[in-house]
Amino acid sequence: MNAPRIAEARVEDPGLDGIRLDVFVSEHMGLFSRSQAKARIVEASVNGKPARLGRRLKPGDAVSVSWVDPPPMDLAAENIPLAIIFENEDAIVIDKPAGMVVHPGSGNRSGTLVNALLWHCAGLGSAFGGADPRPGIVHRLDKDTSGVIIVAKNPRAHEMLAAQFRSRSARKRYIAIVKGTLPAESGRIETRLARDPRHRMRFACVRTGGKPALTFYRVIRGYDAFSLVSLRPRTGRTHQLRVHMRHLKTPILGDPLYAHPDARFAEATLMLHARSLEIILPGEVTARSFTAPLPERMRVVLQKLQSLSPR
Repeated sequence: MNAPRIAEARVEDPGLDGIRLDVFVSEHMGLFSRSQAKARIVEASVNGKPARLGRRLKPGDAVSVSWVDPPPMDLAAENIPLAIIFENEDAIVIDKPAGMVVHPGSGNRSGTLVNALLWHCAGLGSAFGGADPRPGIVHRLDKDTSGVIIVAKNPRAHEMLAAQFRSRSARKRYIAIVKGTLPAESGRIETRLARDPRHRMRFACVRTGGKPALTFYRVIRGYDAFSLVSLRPRTGRTHQLRVHMRHLKTPILGDPLYAHPDARFAEATLMLHARSLEIILPGEVTARSFTAPLPERMRVVLQKLQSLSPR
């Protein structure tokens, strides 16, 4: 096991009054991301006394943190082309293609977005301690969902960006092609989501338990038995948009888990695209909006839908 490491700092800025210890460690000491703190910190103290990570600090507090670096992960950097929308020293915004897994996991040790980023962003792995299997990953997109995804290049940026997803101030918009007609031209879907007990790969809307999920939708155009819709999730539950569309009996075309195949569009993969992301970057005060163009796979389907009778 690696020897423990120790870092110390003092809360000097009056504006930090009330900041959580784990946030201070991440954003101001720059040791590692807040999500890593619980797993890696062996001991923390404030003014010489043991303290929990949720402890609120005040100006003048002396913070000491002891942690152990886990053994490095054997993640390979791979020269995979990336469609880069934006990049600076703190973050990179990618237009992820459908079919790419975001980070390595069981059965996916290569070909992921993380493998590509380790090649493109020198020092990304070491910036997160070399042991994080998801270095810099702030949020996720399903393998078959394309579009905008933002990745942090250092722990401070990661915490700043992740906080906006937790507070729901980061605004995401998706475009989807669904089968059927939605109940109104616009509306909201508010349910609770939990894993489907009858199909462990899926999630389902439940009356009790689970987690709250909220999505706003707007119909862009109707095509006979299909609709082009704009979706704005206010929460970020796994498969949320896919489950919510199925809940309205308008499943996303090409969805292998929540929709039946349609012979007219046998070639269709999941017709879901993360169109835009609005978020404040580290060091800035005004939100930026990043957009990914509609992918060719969806444009082909839309061209075929043009021949159907519009609603």
